[in-house]
Amino acid sequence: MIEAIRRDLQTIEGIDGGLHPTVERAMRAVARQRFVPQELREYAFENRPLPIGREQTISQPTIVALMTQLLGVGAGDRVLEIGTGSGYQAAVLAEIGCEVISLEIIPELSERAAALLSALGYEQVRTIVADGYRGWPDEAPYDAIIVTAAAPQVPEALLEQLRPGAPLVIPVGRQSAPQELQVITVDDSGRRQTRSIIPVLFVPMVPDE
Repeated sequence: MIEAIRRDLQTIEGIDGGLHPTVERAMRAVARQRFVPQELREYAFENRPLPIGREQTISQPTIVALMTQLLGVGAGDRVLEIGTGSGYQAAVLAEIGCEVISLEIIPELSERAAALLSALGYEQVRTIVADGYRGWPDEAPYDAIIVTAAAPQVPEALLEQLRPGAPLVIPVGRQSAPQELQVITVDDSGRRQTRSIIPVLFVPMVPDE
């Protein structure tokens, strides 16, 4: 799987040097098979997304590695994750040494991920049932924010919760239209810079009903 990730990242413009050693170590350390349903574990080492229930998926490992690398985070950084899902992305960030606050709007998924992450010893990950569109302002600003579902437009609340210059990594677009993985930063003066990375296909963000 790591070799496939390396090959994929080498083809993406702007990802200098391919897979970063820090990200590779984290990807190797996380047992992806623990984060997929029992009946799909034989496919856990394949470089593709898999369903986890409630019409949600665990992302393709290449995408997890890419988004992690785009965050540019290191040990001690505080990351807000929107969309806990299986907990796999949060575990990768925890392996790097990040403190992760992970929001999930579907209680069943949040509870399942919280139990698994705790069982695996990822105590620096905190899972919260909450609306990702609103972020988690109580503990802002964050050193990075990652969104693991596609938003039709960038939620302004998330940009407001970043420290100046910190990245928001987010897939943008509707499910029925092209989506783009974007990296967005806002500087001290409020100027926004957006970088488009690759076309992607994510499940949509679930709004709070």
